[in-house]
Amino acid sequence: MEDKYLSITAITRYIKHRIDNDNNLKNVYLKGEISNFKSHSSGHMYFSLKDENSIIKAIMFKSAAIKLDFEPKEGMKVLVTGAISVYEAGGTYQIYVSEMQEDGIGNLYIAFEKLKKKLSEEGLFDSKYKKKIPKYPARIGIVTAETGAAIRDILSTIERRYPICETYLFPCLVQGEYAAKDIIEKIQKADDYHLDVLLVGRGGGSFEDLNCFNDEGVARAIFACSTPVISAVGHEVDFTIADFVADLRAPTPTGAAEMAVPNILDLLNLMNQYKIRLNEGILKKVKYLELVMDGLKASFIIKTPNMLFEQKRQTLDLYEEKIKELFMKKMSDKKMILNQIKKNYLLNNPTVLFEKYKMTLTKEIEKLELLNPLATLKRGYSITYLENKVIKDIKDVKPNDVICTHITNGEITSKIMEVKENGKKEND
Repeated sequence: MEDKYLSITAITRYIKHRIDNDNNLKNVYLKGEISNFKSHSSGHMYFSLKDENSIIKAIMFKSAAIKLDFEPKEGMKVLVTGAISVYEAGGTYQIYVSEMQEDGIGNLYIAFEKLKKKLSEEGLFDSKYKKKIPKYPARIGIVTAETGAAIRDILSTIERRYPICETYLFPCLVQGEYAAKDIIEKIQKADDYHLDVLLVGRGGGSFEDLNCFNDEGVARAIFACSTPVISAVGHEVDFTIADFVADLRAPTPTGAAEMAVPNILDLLNLMNQYKIRLNEGILKKVKYLELVMDGLKASFIIKTPNMLFEQKRQTLDLYEEKIKELFMKKMSDKKMILNQIKKNYLLNNPTVLFEKYKMTLTKEIEKLELLNPLATLKRGYSITYLENKVIKDIKDVKPNDVICTHITNGEITSKIMEVKENGKKEND
């Protein structure tokens, strides 16, 4: 009865045999967009070819890859020649590429590069806007699918490393037409929960599988989020727009969890080290203070406190004697100056000083008398004014001017009839 059941290996080999012997599949020509490209250290190239509706795995061995005159990249459109066969271990059919030529860059990749350039120019990737991830978070939010390896890896890592924090899952779509909108809504919702850090991402996949994290709306939601965001999309080699705009990029979901929380074992070890150092510090301080106390107890002053008072008293006496000496010396100096003043000749003969100054005053009065204009008038001279100005020159007056002449006992007012200069008339 069991003989009619085939093993998986048997049916896979049968399918492989049928495909390998189909002449239509021995040499096929395909065009498509490179996705999930990986270049192995052996020189082989592993990738997928896709169009709008389907995808096929592909491999190009080193012997064929070294003949390429360009470097295949994610999102590049290519034309390939190869044979279709079955990979038995995986049970999948794939194309073994023998030739490849470039056919342009895929639309998704073009859109990715265009948006990346736009957001970069706007400054959304600038380090000055990156928020610091807290060292010891108490509340962690997770925006990802509620099932799958990503959420399991994140939760198990947090539970293992830092079980004392709380985690909040905001389940969302991570692939497909409506994924970007759902991710935006969950990021905005999570931002209202006053979290310490928010993890946004999903597990690995092809370039198109991760494309919802290349959405402009998702990028702007991450940038506007007040909560620090760690991006955890795909594998280490995968990069999305979300990675560039997030505050921190993790290579994998597990890596994001490790970046978000410390290792509690490391914290416990650190606390034990602090405890040891604190105890050592306290003991060292206590021993030091004990030595200080013993020194004080053994000091001469403590044993004979009166001695300290006597020394201060002695110092006070010395200062008192010194003050007395200074005071007596000052008094003696003043007394000596006073005696010298008393012996001064002028003080004992004040009339000599008076006569001296009287003689000087008389001489000064005589000088003033010589310069006194009234004295000049007494000798028969006069002074003539014109409008209160002394006439010094014949040219200072003219006929019909009224002048005033001062003599010793009065004034004479005159009107000029004629002006002569050295015997000449004015009209000459």
